[in-house]
Amino acid sequence: MGVRQLGKQPLQRILVRATNWIGDAVMTTPALAALRAHYPEAEIVLLANPLVAQLFTFHSCVDRVVIYDKKGIHAGIGGFWRIVTELRAQHFDAAVLLQNAIEAALLAVFAGIPCRAGYTTDARRLLLNYPVSVTSADKQLHHTDYYLHLLGQLGINGGDEKLRLDCSVEEQQWAKAMLASDERHDRVIAINPGAAYGSAKRWFPERFALVADMLAKRYNAQILLTGAPAETDIGADIVGAMDSTVINMIGQTSVRQMMSLLAQCELLITNDSGPMHVAAAFDVPIVAVFGPTDHTTTCPASDNVKIVRKDTECAPCLLRQWGIN
Repeated sequence: MGVRQLGKQPLQRILVRATNWIGDAVMTTPALAALRAHYPEAEIVLLANPLVAQLFTFHSCVDRVVIYDKKGIHAGIGGFWRIVTELRAQHFDAAVLLQNAIEAALLAVFAGIPCRAGYTTDARRLLLNYPVSVTSADKQLHHTDYYLHLLGQLGINGGDEKLRLDCSVEEQQWAKAMLASDERHDRVIAINPGAAYGSAKRWFPERFALVADMLAKRYNAQILLTGAPAETDIGADIVGAMDSTVINMIGQTSVRQMMSLLAQCELLITNDSGPMHVAAAFDVPIVAVFGPTDHTTTCPASDNVKIVRKDTECAPCLLRQWGIN
């Protein structure tokens, strides 16, 4: 029996449950484009955590964003029912669940959303009335193709298959002003030395420093450091080991500010991380260092990327820390 075709339904208001990681969310943008192309007149609303929500403040495929803050107002059972009540009041026609967790399906059920579509992961088949089974071959797809495959199976096709993020004019102007402190440099090269998944994904700070100094001298480049607040110590180590001047923005930006800064760069040197995918969405050339994760499914969806990795028997082990599951 074939998959039920959600795309045949005349939907007017669609809830999309976003993934919880920045990199994964960027890789869903081609799927969002397919949904928008198929339903150009529908209101498409994204349900996302506070960090991922920032990615889509300005995005042509999303009309608005509802924040699901499980560490704040939506914490615990009471918070779960609070978000259910918020969603129920908005009378969605359908929920497209890009997140694979059973909680996403439970939210859609309790919110009274009549059409619920998603992969049958996490034992949620009975909660979906537009279920799409996952095969072993599907699990080997690049993440962008994994989400596009879900939409395609539901009869929803079209749109631009490239990654897409948008910055406002004001954000672009802010980023240019931040990077214009020294006119002696010919270009800006970004270094992103962190990775939220775990320390096993991080290359050594002193090696980032060596590469940054070499690039600064060879290409007369201003070096920009980007990263999250938890990575400030890594940034300090890199700055301390470098001879060249550095704009250290680690822990100093919002997600949207990080986006606008990366969009101005001519190159990004990075670990496998969320900012890596953000840069890919702005067609920034990338050199990405991969360790325990699977580069075949999570590398930047870009033609302008160089993957650096050592082919070892243990990779991809998906460990967060070396030797620790």
